[in-house]
Amino acid sequence: AHIGHGRTYISFDTIKRYLEYSGYAVFYIQNITDIDDKIINRSKESGIPAHDIARKFEKRYIEDMAKLNVTGVNLFARATDHLDEIIDQIQRLIDKGFAYESDDGVYFEIEKFEEFGKLSNRKVDEMESHRELAETTKKSEQDFALWKKRENVDEPTFPSPWGNGRPGWHIEDTAITEYYFGEQYDVHGGGLDLIFPHHEAEITQMEAVSGKSPMVKYWLHTGFLNVNGEKMSKSLHNFITIRELLKDWDADTFRFFVLSTHYRSPIDFSKDSLHQSEKSLEKIKKFYSAIDVEDSDVESDFEALKAAKKEFFGSMDDDFNTPKAIASLFVLINECKNVDLSDDDKAAIKSFLDDVSQILGIDFTLEETSAGSDDLFDLITDVRSELRAAKQYELSDKIRDELINLGYEISD
Repeated sequence: AHIGHGRTYISFDTIKRYLEYSGYAVFYIQNITDIDDKIINRSKESGIPAHDIARKFEKRYIEDMAKLNVTGVNLFARATDHLDEIIDQIQRLIDKGFAYESDDGVYFEIEKFEEFGKLSNRKVDEMESHRELAETTKKSEQDFALWKKRENVDEPTFPSPWGNGRPGWHIEDTAITEYYFGEQYDVHGGGLDLIFPHHEAEITQMEAVSGKSPMVKYWLHTGFLNVNGEKMSKSLHNFITIRELLKDWDADTFRFFVLSTHYRSPIDFSKDSLHQSEKSLEKIKKFYSAIDVEDSDVESDFEALKAAKKEFFGSMDDDFNTPKAIASLFVLINECKNVDLSDDDKAAIKSFLDDVSQILGIDFTLEETSAGSDDLFDLITDVRSELRAAKQYELSDKIRDELINLGYEISD
């Protein structure tokens, strides 16, 4: 998995956490496409069975997500575990006149569904460049594959009423979601790049076979992740996997970085942005760790806390606006600087931050500072005192500002 996957699934994990915190029962499924052209080609090149390759990458993906504290998925549903449901849905589309069999597969006849494109407001003919259009025996160039016939080929195939083969890309998701959720359900998500044609095709299939609309009440799409202002790609040598990321940065910092941008907006990954996220998160952790009482359900009349709660939860209720919600925490921290808080106020603040930690999936506990780090801090502050004595205020102030950004409290 790469950091673009991380951005998407951290966002959805946080959304699930907040929905559950708000009292909703959530069952979260992720589809695992465990047979496709990429897997088959890799199998041919390596001589390793496609099944083994698929299981290897599935295992690595789940491990990567766990390292990012993405824990909300209830079921990873493999396409090959749901072939009966896929075949059944294809047959019903044929029976209803929306799909047809050709020499090399079964296709959805796109002109039979007049509302294709209603999610993205794009036209059918824009599908011409899509990967499904290499087929040659379709009625129309825009028809997409539901089942790909593969007879006498050196690749995995599965039996069906239309001959051996394997499912098309789009039909996997609708067959799986219909099996677990029924014909209509609440939320479907993915990256922005999946809206067209993949999610359009899903709507087309499901609403055609069920006769019901809408298939989904709420569509959630994450914005693109760029690296230093450029699209992430292997050809640009800026492709970063989760495992590479975690060699240099901890998972909490990356989660904080991701959640500091609204999930629908584009996000730019850079060392500077990660450093800034690290500093900002350190400030929250320092504040949390300085609260020297246990959390409790005590009531507090501290107005800054009331305002922070209202802003945080109001922001999360507004399309899961995590950057605005996080900003409320820094307002609270600043309001607490010159206030003599009662133990009840401290306990209530800590309880609120514990809830926030649970929702964001970020641990606010500050790691124990080593003796060496304490000595280094003392040395830096001594140097700063000498700079002030020498009237080198500009450099002294710069050191002070950087220490404050790291979460230390410095006063002159």
